[in-house]
Amino acid sequence: MLIFLIRFKTNMVLHGECLPVFQPSGYLARIMRINPIQRQSVISLGSTLVLTAIGFLSTMFFAHTLGPAILGAYFLFVAYFSVFNLIGDGGFGGAVVKRISEGEDQNAYFTAFILLRVMLLAVSVGFLLIARPYLVDLTSSGVFPWLIVALVVSVFTNIASNSVYGSGKVGVNQIGGLIENLTRVVIQIVAVVLGYGVAGLAGGFIAGLLASGLFNFRFLDLTPAPFGWSHIRSLFSFSFWMFLSAGGYLVFSYADTIMIGYFMTEVDVGIYRVALQLTSIATFVTIALHTTLYPKISYWGKKDALPSVEPALARAFTYSLLLAVPVLVGGWLLGERLLYFFYGESFTVGAGALSVLLLMQVANVFVYLQTMCLNALNRPRDSFRVTAVAVAANIGLNLLLIPAYGIIGAAAATLVTMVLNAALANRALSRSIRVRMEPWAVGHIVLAALVMGAVVAAYSFVVPLTNVFVVLGAVALGGVVYLLVLLKLDRGIRDELKELTMGLGLPWPRLL
Repeated sequence: MLIFLIRFKTNMVLHGECLPVFQPSGYLARIMRINPIQRQSVISLGSTLVLTAIGFLSTMFFAHTLGPAILGAYFLFVAYFSVFNLIGDGGFGGAVVKRISEGEDQNAYFTAFILLRVMLLAVSVGFLLIARPYLVDLTSSGVFPWLIVALVVSVFTNIASNSVYGSGKVGVNQIGGLIENLTRVVIQIVAVVLGYGVAGLAGGFIAGLLASGLFNFRFLDLTPAPFGWSHIRSLFSFSFWMFLSAGGYLVFSYADTIMIGYFMTEVDVGIYRVALQLTSIATFVTIALHTTLYPKISYWGKKDALPSVEPALARAFTYSLLLAVPVLVGGWLLGERLLYFFYGESFTVGAGALSVLLLMQVANVFVYLQTMCLNALNRPRDSFRVTAVAVAANIGLNLLLIPAYGIIGAAAATLVTMVLNAALANRALSRSIRVRMEPWAVGHIVLAALVMGAVVAAYSFVVPLTNVFVVLGAVALGGVVYLLVLLKLDRGIRDELKELTMGLGLPWPRLL
């Protein structure tokens, strides 16, 4: 769905973005005439679509082949990697993206980041070795050595990818992510077929990191250069709050997983994370927008061009909800059947948690985009303050609800704190810009989703959902109905999609 692309009224180009040194012709010339933000968004969305498909298909294969217990052990490996990788990053990854994107002393900041990242790796691995006796889940499953290797490889990958991203090469960064996921999945599938189980999953994870790092390094234009304490202090001033904010994000991402593993079993972890992954399709437009807009908004903020930020954020809300709302409605109607046919009967007990997590993803749209704006506008301290309140609430609710209600309690805790985080982020961001939505466009999205839901409900009543093809038919029917109704209701979205489609040299259906 290419209609997530935003129609900005500014032609401002991010400083440092690579310009072609030749005069393109034919189809390439047509592509290059598209607004730079839209062009990068096409790459970002296309990459995200492919990554989403790869993630879903591979998880389905692993779910049917390995079952929830081994999947749960792998999900715990990923959760602990994220925690200790955050310690190894220290927030400097986000800080160097911010400083490089500003276009000043890029090579000096790049070199300072390398030094800091290597030093923090030693700290991260040291903490991990100290905590080893308490990480029973990791040691019993045999993935502890893989975790150390993953942390080492991630240093090289993060240096390359963050530096490329900060330079404005959003498309290169997205393709690197695609390569990472493709490599990971291919090696994981081969390893699982050969019988390596959770070790094969962890090994594929590391191989994907390495492949992404090598690809990004190929397009890295920055070179080592002398730097001073002013560059270190500048990174520190931003990284401290980025580190704390990222820690808050990890709480939302993995605290429930780790606590489910502590209070319950690896089987429950596997079921919960599969349900959470199924809901993630609602946010891939948001993720693509986040990736594309961050360096742009950073540049606008540096140049005091805040009027360019406000319409961009409003349109980002609209196009994020364009997918999140119909996924919510469709997931409520078909969630249990999707879990059954896609992942297996043992995963259907996660249907209740799935329903709650779908609603959480709608709130996540506002959290993700608003905190992105706070950080891009050089307000990481406010981003942390907002997140810290929600983090405290999240931990308390997980401790209270998981022992009592299991994975549904974990989903409810995440939903409540995500809504709280969105409200607090809106309040903080409103001090800098006017945060608004596009009410008519959002209303059209909701109405189209309700029409889609009625059609799918009628289809399910007439045609029993007894096999995977019937379920896929319901999904396809719902998608077509939603798209047709929305494009008939909203002329603005239709016209933008038509203009972009024709700009790419593709035919526009006469029916629309």
